[in-house]
Amino acid sequence: MSALRTLILSWEFPPVVEGGLARHVRKLTEQLVPADVEVHVLTRGDETMPAEELVAGVHVHRVREPSRPRDLGEFVTWIEHMNADMLAAGVELGDRYTFDVVHGHDWLVANACDHLAKRFGCPMVMTVHATEHGRHQGWVDQHPQSYIHGVEQWMTHRAQHVITCSHYMREHVLDVYGLDEGHVSVIANGIDPHDLQPIEDLDTLRARFAAPDEKLVLLVGRLDYYKGFQLALEAIAGVIERLGDGVRTRYLVAGSGPHEAELKAQAAALGIDGAGTFLGWIGDDVLHSLYRIADLCVVPSLYEPFGLVALEAMASGCACIVADTGGLREVVPADERVGLRFNGGDAEHLGVMVERLLTDEPLRERLVGEAMEHVRRFDWADIARQTAAVYRAAVDAHARA
Repeated sequence: MSALRTLILSWEFPPVVEGGLARHVRKLTEQLVPADVEVHVLTRGDETMPAEELVAGVHVHRVREPSRPRDLGEFVTWIEHMNADMLAAGVELGDRYTFDVVHGHDWLVANACDHLAKRFGCPMVMTVHATEHGRHQGWVDQHPQSYIHGVEQWMTHRAQHVITCSHYMREHVLDVYGLDEGHVSVIANGIDPHDLQPIEDLDTLRARFAAPDEKLVLLVGRLDYYKGFQLALEAIAGVIERLGDGVRTRYLVAGSGPHEAELKAQAAALGIDGAGTFLGWIGDDVLHSLYRIADLCVVPSLYEPFGLVALEAMASGCACIVADTGGLREVVPADERVGLRFNGGDAEHLGVMVERLLTDEPLRERLVGEAMEHVRRFDWADIARQTAAVYRAAVDAHARA
């Protein structure tokens, strides 16, 4: 088989990191190289970053964009401008290289992907990491949610093939967008434990947030309503009240987002604002250290396509409780072998599970030990081989069309 040349579009790629997408695209592209794929990434950057560079065998091309606006309505306009800039840069790349496939990640780059795939005469593959329909529990009739939902529906039908990160997400996009079953494949997210190395003095770091005799509960992610942190705060308040000084409990919230002010107000209303810390946005280096100092990581999402935080926590040796919903079911099975589940949306049941894990050290140690082995099945090299197979099938199907 001859090497394929793919152009991958993503609105974030290190050092531009908005969330888990940047990490996903970086690891996927690095592992596609030994899978006999020549990889070009088209992404955004600023004047401090090189316009082009070779990173771990991946050709990275950046268009310079201003900082993204926080208002969602302005963000949609900003995305349209970014796509226009990516399209112009992609056309120039097409004059220098012949691409066999264009692969886009989420609606944010769909327009540029469409135009470039047509220009190159090659198939377009799209990975759907999450949907606007899922994030808003189906309420997508108002702008800008209706616009984003429309783009997602159009791009999934336009693509030669669609990739989702979990079987839950596959069923979701098949149902919401009315796609044929053969149009969508499941390729999970991956984890590389070597990427999760702490860089801080862990004893000193933990002492900033908890005393030696206290338990520390970690919440990680974008502070959106659908991430369910409001449930976790309610559950933690109950745990603190019930356990009292017997098992003193503190919490950390690592992340930022539109729900931040409401969560802080909730913590104050519950009387637990003095028992925890809102860290705001943190870099991966600090995050990897936090997993190591926490006794427990809670992933309380109402909607979760995959559950990368749970995977990272388990790979870092941190016990995990997740909502019994979405892709989290595929990351943490129901048999209580590698982690615990609670009934999604049920703060009272979450509190029971948190209390159980904080007071049962043998259980916590058993889960951690089993989880460290479990995460090995989410291997990036295998994920890259599956993705390369989708590329080749798309190229073959496009040639027959």
